[in-house]
Amino acid sequence: MFSPQGPTLRELTVQALSSVERGYDLLAPKFDHTPFRTPDRILDATAEALRGLGPFASGLDVCCGTGAGLGVLRSLCREQVTGVDFSAGMLAAAQQTGRADETGKADEADRADDTGKAAAAPPGTVAPGTAPPATRYVRADARALPFTDGFDLAVTFGALGHFLPGERAAVFAGVHRALRPGGMFAFPVAAPPHPRSALYWTLAGFDAAMRVRNLLWRPPFVMYYRTCPLRDVRADLLAAGFAVGLHPVPGAARRPDGSPGWRLLVARKETTRRDDLGPQNGSRRPQGRPVRY
Repeated sequence: MFSPQGPTLRELTVQALSSVERGYDLLAPKFDHTPFRTPDRILDATAEALRGLGPFASGLDVCCGTGAGLGVLRSLCREQVTGVDFSAGMLAAAQQTGRADETGKADEADRADDTGKAAAAPPGTVAPGTAPPATRYVRADARALPFTDGFDLAVTFGALGHFLPGERAAVFAGVHRALRPGGMFAFPVAAPPHPRSALYWTLAGFDAAMRVRNLLWRPPFVMYYRTCPLRDVRADLLAAGFAVGLHPVPGAARRPDGSPGWRLLVARKETTRRDDLGPQNGSRRPQGRPVRY
């Protein structure tokens, strides 16, 4: 399905009837050939939006999967990036992707050394031709991250739907603990589809089918598209001790009414607790006022 290199219908069925961990172990070799992987256009736009918020020395990709988000971190972080996932299969695929990426960047650095010239890089970006940051891979459950005060930047892409609403608090608390004071947790958030759109009913149908599957079959496979409304995610981040802001992303797709199809949510760990940060300018927003698209 999806492409000649993608999983077959039988393989997807076996995955869907497995646990989350086992399912992704099975899907890992072909995951990048499915629509479940975050598109490069969103990864690239996220990296571009984060460049102005750096510099960053170290980064963490929460639920890194096959490593697409680690590429974002390698373009932004000078010293080290870390991918964490509880699927051994996904981590193995991420390592394979990472080796190819690091080899390409090392070749660029060698060419820059030979010519004595390295291309200038925008602020907050790792300059082309410089050695890539060290990469490490950690197998761990995102609900119990084993890090403390170690990172300037954390990202996640497409993973929040794998946690039940009651589990988000543990995930966000772990990310908050893993960041240094002033560190940021960033991820793209899509605008909700209109109730009269085909996408709305497609996602609603998928979630309904997944709930029925989990009622009738064990172990459960947690994957939902409509369990992370922005208001609830923002409330959970505030409860974890973050200050939260929404940042526009230049070039982001637009909805039919002209509003942005997605924005970048940036949650900052501060040394002292503050109210919610407004988009872009860091202004305070009164507690309890809903964030709107």
